[in-house]
Amino acid sequence: MYRLVNADGFKYPGQETYVLDILPVATGFAATASDQTLSLFDPSRLSQGPVKKITTNHGNLTATKVYSAADSVICTAGENGTVSVWDLRLDPSSARALQIGGNLPSLLALACSNDTHSVAAGTEFANHQASIIIWDLRSPSTSKAQYNEGHSDDITELTYHPTLPTHLLSGSTDGLLNLTSTVIPDEDEAVLATFNHGSVHRAGFLTPTELYAASHDEKFALYDLTGSGEEGNTTTGAATLDLGDVRAALGCQYLASVVPKVGGAGAVVGVGAQDQEMFQLIHLAKGADGWGLDRESVVGLPGAHGSELVRSFCFYDEQQVVFTAGEDGCVKAWRPGS
Repeated sequence: MYRLVNADGFKYPGQETYVLDILPVATGFAATASDQTLSLFDPSRLSQGPVKKITTNHGNLTATKVYSAADSVICTAGENGTVSVWDLRLDPSSARALQIGGNLPSLLALACSNDTHSVAAGTEFANHQASIIIWDLRSPSTSKAQYNEGHSDDITELTYHPTLPTHLLSGSTDGLLNLTSTVIPDEDEAVLATFNHGSVHRAGFLTPTELYAASHDEKFALYDLTGSGEEGNTTTGAATLDLGDVRAALGCQYLASVVPKVGGAGAVVGVGAQDQEMFQLIHLAKGADGWGLDRESVVGLPGAHGSELVRSFCFYDEQQVVFTAGEDGCVKAWRPGS
């Protein structure tokens, strides 16, 4: 195991603050926390605290996604059924560029497509349905599409296809992963592919035709979309790689997140063990025999966030630095030791 050392960090004030997400943007990285704030950090001066700090107004902040990394535009959503669009280049007092939604159940998932000016949000299961609502930010006063029948429980994950921005992947606690074409008006025909994974915690694309999913009970698998995608032709399929419970497979206690690498070079799977105070980054790569976890080049972050969970991580390969966020209220930077 190659070990990194904790080189810098910042602790949020307050005893019960969790840092929920960290997301790289051009001006640094954004972080959301359970104190309902959205903050911008300078990665090179982490210990000095946020460069900007914004208090959101969602009641309880539940989801965050990057709309445009180059423009440092972030979207947040929460329990009051609203989505806010923030321009982190601006002063906190004027950073909110837009607020949409309202009169909706709590929003649990977000996806953003700058290419199509679209933001999609997924609701909790309420009033006998869970919905995916899509807005065009050029005319945000009303939604441009809504899907109510694809899932029968809370929608926990949304992400747009990497090369087909009209295709939206959704995951739910009902166990299903659906790929939906958002340009097909008939909801029954719009679902192009369905996979039954188990209650979905994390899901996303590794390549344009392959995706990963992690369940709330830590089961991890990959699925192949090849053969799906024809309009009106729904494809279902078994996992192409099924690791089962990653806790047993990797000797960890939880899977925090999966971060795809730039350029389709696989992804980094982040897993932790609180009782060992350890967090590990494991490369998921595709070789001659298909996809697999590279256990020979594991990167360890000893000490991690103590006995608390790591909620999110990001990395900058060129700068050789990893950032983590945890339920101890800390954001930490990790670098190779001297």
